[in-house]
Amino acid sequence: MSELVDLRSDTLTRPTPAMRAAMADAVVGDDVYGEDPTVRHLEERVAEMLGHEAALFTPTGSMANVLAVRTLVGVGQEILCESRAHIARAELGAHAAYTGLTMRTWTSSDGSIDLPAIRGLYAPDMGPFFVPTAAIAVENTHNFAGGAVLPIEDLQALREYVDSVGVAVHMDGARIWNAHVATGTPLADYGRTADVMAVCLSKGLGAPIGSLVVGAQDAIEESRVWRKRMGGGMRQVGVLAAAGLHALDHHIDRLADDHSHARLIAEAVGVDPASVATNIVVFERPDAARCVAAAGEQGIRLSAVGPTSVRLVTHLDVDRAGAERAARVLASI
Repeated sequence: MSELVDLRSDTLTRPTPAMRAAMADAVVGDDVYGEDPTVRHLEERVAEMLGHEAALFTPTGSMANVLAVRTLVGVGQEILCESRAHIARAELGAHAAYTGLTMRTWTSSDGSIDLPAIRGLYAPDMGPFFVPTAAIAVENTHNFAGGAVLPIEDLQALREYVDSVGVAVHMDGARIWNAHVATGTPLADYGRTADVMAVCLSKGLGAPIGSLVVGAQDAIEESRVWRKRMGGGMRQVGVLAAAGLHALDHHIDRLADDHSHARLIAEAVGVDPASVATNIVVFERPDAARCVAAAGEQGIRLSAVGPTSVRLVTHLDVDRAGAERAARVLASI
């Protein structure tokens, strides 16, 4: 087989030599006691970048989302989100399992915020027979909508609306770094539109593990308790936090390369490159599984994300030559 180009996900990246060196040199302590200085540095830095009071390091993005959402939504309450949102589609029902909440959704072809639909879905507290809306969830960038970026103007309009009705906003910002690089919108501007966020270090930024819950101090203190309750209390985890700090220092600006590579491959599979905002391309084929298998036979790994939908994701471990080879192979099949 020719050289492998793995485009299944940006979670596949491996630590660079410089990142490994930073991990090896990390000063550590017991994070369950709040005594790991490298973790504390990472938490403080990410909170400051996003304009919030505090942050909490977690092992996974799904845990970060569950912890973040449960600070806003209680048992028997609901959260509204787009129908392909990661919290609804790809976290194995964890929010219902851990929190006892329900979800209702609006549908948008590009994953965007549909404010009229949200107004129609919103349910105030109307007594013991109805489920009240406690929060709205948005995803930026939107994974299953092809890495779409939510315009800051739409997020600000949503913020104005939720303030008027007294509910909260959760942002799944796993790839907020990609949105920031693609648009130039300051991270703190995104942060101001949400009450609580979940952000990831192990996707485009290339760390081997780690996400953070970001929000107000009381929300983070509550999340710390629930992290332990869920089995997420970690000990000398500064060796992992150091990877995240290195990623923040060295791997944000280079996301522009991933975006460029995604547009290159998009054109080869018949997707308008101008419609590709970041590092994810979702395209349609009559039989997605056959397309994925045919590409795999030539060393290009993709993912089927539906019967007729194929997804590819560019990342730190795919250079320009790899992107060009993937484009040639995919164009041929």
